[in-house]
Amino acid sequence: MRSFLLYTVARFGLFVGTFGLIWLIVGWFLPWTSRNIVWTGVLAVLLSAVASIYLLRGLRDDLARSARSRAEEMTNRLERARRKEDVDDVD
Repeated sequence: MRSFLLYTVARFGLFVGTFGLIWLIVGWFLPWTSRNIVWTGVLAVLLSAVASIYLLRGLRDDLARSARSRAEEMTNRLERARRKEDVDDVD
């Protein structure tokens, strides 16, 4: 759960930073209308998504390892429960 929260906060922070940087650059040249704000948001989503591939690789790998270990743990618990039911059926 910790790795999920950390990765989510990092992704959101990367988006906010990208949006702010684009806002500073574009704000010099274009007036701030609702259309320009939406396009700035779209561009920030795209750029932050590409940047996260490279900048957040370690956090994403930690998240994947955590998800894999939780899935294996659940599989093992289900398998133990299934074996216990099989033993009970023989009696």
